[in-house]
Amino acid sequence: MLRTPHSRPRRPRPRRALAAGLLASAVTASLLGGLGGTTAAARPYPEPPKTTLSLPSPPGGANVRVLVFHASAGEESPIVNAGIEAIEKIGQSGPAAQRFRVDATDDASVFTQAKLGKFNAVVFLTGGGDVLDPEQEAGLETYMEAGGGFLGLHDAARTEPYSDWFTGLIGARPAAGGPTTAQRATVEIGDRQHPATKSLPLEWKRPDKWLNWTKNPSGDVHTVARVREGTYQPGTSANGADHPVSWCRDYDGGRSFYTGMGGTVDSFQETDFRDHLRGALQWTTRLAQADCSASINANYKAERVTSPNQPGQSDQIGEPHGLVTAKDGRIFYIGRGGGDNSAPVVTDWNNPDTGKGQGQVHVYDPKTKKVTLAGALTVFGNKGGGGELTKNEEGLLGMELDPDYLSNGWVYLHYTPHSEINRDTHMAERRVSRFTLDPATNKLDLASEKVLLDWPVQIHSCCHSGGGLAWDSKQNLYIATGDNNSSQFSDGYSGNNPEPNFKGVSFADARRTAGNTNNLNGKILRIHPEDDGTYTLPAGNLFTGQEPDEGGGKTRGEIYVMGVRNPARISIDAKTDILYAGWVGPDAGAPSTTWGPAKYDTFAAITKPGNHGWPYCMGNNQPYRDRNLPDPSKPLGWYNCAAPKNESPNNDGLVNLPPVTPNTIWYSPQGGGPDYPRDANGIPSYKMAEQKLLLPWLKGGGQATMNGPVYRFGAAAAGAQKWPSYWDGKWFVGDFYDADQPRHAVLTDPKTVGKGGLPTHAESLKKIIPVGADGIRNLMDWKFAPDGSLYVLDYGRGFFTSDSKSALWHVTYKGGGPTPAAKDLARKAE
Repeated sequence: MLRTPHSRPRRPRPRRALAAGLLASAVTASLLGGLGGTTAAARPYPEPPKTTLSLPSPPGGANVRVLVFHASAGEESPIVNAGIEAIEKIGQSGPAAQRFRVDATDDASVFTQAKLGKFNAVVFLTGGGDVLDPEQEAGLETYMEAGGGFLGLHDAARTEPYSDWFTGLIGARPAAGGPTTAQRATVEIGDRQHPATKSLPLEWKRPDKWLNWTKNPSGDVHTVARVREGTYQPGTSANGADHPVSWCRDYDGGRSFYTGMGGTVDSFQETDFRDHLRGALQWTTRLAQADCSASINANYKAERVTSPNQPGQSDQIGEPHGLVTAKDGRIFYIGRGGGDNSAPVVTDWNNPDTGKGQGQVHVYDPKTKKVTLAGALTVFGNKGGGGELTKNEEGLLGMELDPDYLSNGWVYLHYTPHSEINRDTHMAERRVSRFTLDPATNKLDLASEKVLLDWPVQIHSCCHSGGGLAWDSKQNLYIATGDNNSSQFSDGYSGNNPEPNFKGVSFADARRTAGNTNNLNGKILRIHPEDDGTYTLPAGNLFTGQEPDEGGGKTRGEIYVMGVRNPARISIDAKTDILYAGWVGPDAGAPSTTWGPAKYDTFAAITKPGNHGWPYCMGNNQPYRDRNLPDPSKPLGWYNCAAPKNESPNNDGLVNLPPVTPNTIWYSPQGGGPDYPRDANGIPSYKMAEQKLLLPWLKGGGQATMNGPVYRFGAAAAGAQKWPSYWDGKWFVGDFYDADQPRHAVLTDPKTVGKGGLPTHAESLKKIIPVGADGIRNLMDWKFAPDGSLYVLDYGRGFFTSDSKSALWHVTYKGGGPTPAAKDLARKAE
């Protein structure tokens, strides 16, 4: 291939050897010969003038051509030769339908020539500086407005430093204080569908010169890849956990793709990097479609769809505690039991109405925009605030619709009936019942109740009731139950204090519940409901209930997962049947070298039955310490996560427990994924100075996990508000609070999911699902509707009540489909 001839003096520069047989990609004199012009000085100038340049729309055609522009205000870098050769080879390899011709020049006057319209895409392999004069920049603008494609590589982000339009074209500008030498780092691939990234490793380890950005472009552009700062030295201008490195967007009528990679000659020899460029060129040349709008914040609309309640009523919403979407588009959401601030709260155990509240079921119909109060259960759980011996988290805790709901009207409710409380022993019954709801009237038939499953819970002390329900593809029902344990008798560390009790029932020892193989609290249960209102046990739970171990009679066959603290939200991926859960941790604000880890809120991707640790181990199998008797303030030995033993005096289950399965995500006030050096026995140091954060994209403080769904694009009906396929397979994890806590979409590695493997990528949703006083500040639940739009519950601004901010929200997408339009593809599919 020959460079463009010039009619002006040329400074000496290195020339690469001519590649044999590349005459088809030569820039001929008839195309660009005789183009004059000089490189503009590096100076500010006004906005480019309007140009009279006329170009076809879109530029280029089926005989796909790519122009590589490599001017520089300084000396030409050796990267230019390497880049041109790599792009040539890309253009001449692969399937015939993906091939293209390459022309290269450093003569900026090409941008004022009508023959620019013969190129499907322009690549800027520039070295930075002011290389276009106003008229030339106006020509580039005209080219983009006509539907042209642009690919910028590495130092192209330093080009045209005085042009706001070019800043928009690139997306971001490099910051001072970044690395000056090449370093090996890990690139996280967040877009698994764009042709530039779909074939790359989830975690791509490679050396390059990494750029920092004066302003993070994520949300204004569609970021397809991020570099993980913890894997290299990012310099003084580091961008943090969200450090974009490659992105794209539809810009000013055309398509723009930029990568900060390609800062070394060796980059262009890498097969994976060439594949990255190949995919970027397929999109920019119109050889392939891609969605470069999917993660741009402005393409989403969050709208509150319920009004505040009328005074003294719960006509719109109760104390929000969960939602479910029906196949016909209606949204069902429940109120736990707290009323509005005017509702009476009875806390005296001698009063027959102590804790009596209403667990409401509301229905929102998006077709009519109307809310119906379907019905209300009389529940125990309305005791207001106060200390743990007063307040309570019982009530209406979870809801699911039968898989055949549209034909049978069956709904399942997880709740604590007030009628079954014992005011003497402070015990209650938790149950999962089936009711019938009339789809025509949206009214719940309370007399239709069939109790599937019930079990005892102590209600002397708060907290941790759990509540979530979910179905798998075999119509097994999963039931999330909390550890039913007080938080305040173990200094905020392991809930393993056996001493506090009321009338013989311990309320501060989670080994009685979550760590007990013969107790249904602190578990995720799995049953198969039958049509007659009973249930059977599916094969493959953690226990059969018939284990002969240690004398027999010490297990419950309903248990699928044990060792969870307060799993309020669970979900099951419709494609894989993987169970996803999140649970709230204890209260310790910092790790202790005596007692163990700080409070860890937890998310887990669960692929098989198992023990997830509480109250013995948390995070990636970080153990707590046992307590002495009769003085539980004295420590004993560390728990063994590989072979935990339940030696509590309150245990009526097995002593020898299943080994602990490490979890996927955990976070503390200090940050995400805290880990520590371990001694010869595998015990972490728990020293803050030695802490390493494995998941730096999140942290806690006030924290309460709210697990979300895995989005499946193909399962959603076509609709104008449907979230795009970019989110397909991503797991939505959030927190009740909205500061530094998670509200992210994460990717996991199928090879390590369910085995303690960390997420490979995470991106914030806080601009799409907006935070703040007038946004969704207290996220309580979130589910995708059948039309692919998202519904979110905001709890409100108080506790144990509903208020004017308690609301159902609807988050929809308005960014359109992939580009270019099918009619504008350079080559039609055969």
